[in-house]
Amino acid sequence: MAVRSRSETLLVTTVQGGQRSRRPDELIVEEPMTVQLDGITVSTTMRTPGHDYELAVGFCLSEGLLAGHTVTGVRYCANGSAVGSEFNVVSVDTGGRAPAPRPRLGNTTSSCGLCGNDAIDELCAQLAPLPTTPPIEMAVLQSMPDRVRAAQGLFDATGAVHGAAAFTADGEVLLTREDVGRHNAVDKVVGRMLLDGRLPATGLGLFVSGRASFELVQKAWAAGFGTLVAVSAPTALAVHTARRAGLVLAGFVRADRLNVYAPERLAP
Repeated sequence: MAVRSRSETLLVTTVQGGQRSRRPDELIVEEPMTVQLDGITVSTTMRTPGHDYELAVGFCLSEGLLAGHTVTGVRYCANGSAVGSEFNVVSVDTGGRAPAPRPRLGNTTSSCGLCGNDAIDELCAQLAPLPTTPPIEMAVLQSMPDRVRAAQGLFDATGAVHGAAAFTADGEVLLTREDVGRHNAVDKVVGRMLLDGRLPATGLGLFVSGRASFELVQKAWAAGFGTLVAVSAPTALAVHTARRAGLVLAGFVRADRLNVYAPERLAP
């Protein structure tokens, strides 16, 4: 698999204390990536290059496109040269077993999610409420921002990416991914776990470094996570969806505090 540059160094002007200086600054790379399922284009998203296969697989799972069918292969550009497409087209294969996908209308930006109540209802209707599992202790949830932060090397270099991580009930970080898009970082985590045969993520938690939107809750639900931890606020729709799923949703998580918005399964 090709190794792509995830950051680029450019000269910038810094103004501090009234003094100007020129210095190199490391900036995150953002490029479009088209996702295909069995050779049919389903979406184009802006993403940070790297872990592209995981992103494509995770997207197909969380969008409900796989319909429970096994991924038999992932590759760059099913219809031509990977080099010719600049490694920006990834095709997920199920051997034609997955239903013919319905493409999203338009492109997906690095920060956007689903549009339209019909699409939201359709996605949620595909998912059953999560099974009841032992709750994760509050102290573990509060510790996750610091635990995951230690693995966010790309954020240290650029300050311009989001992080997502899967973690156990005792706080062990199993997997961390970074991307310019919050939902892309989550899809990379979900895709890696699917390819490793570790889904559904029953009993595990999912950490996200930004706000908790509907789409992130839906992706956590689709992957089987019972808990979602965010360092910022959730949206009202995210809370309603988490309660519908039976998923614990915590926001504004810090070492000394957190808000719990979907308290179906809380530790004492």
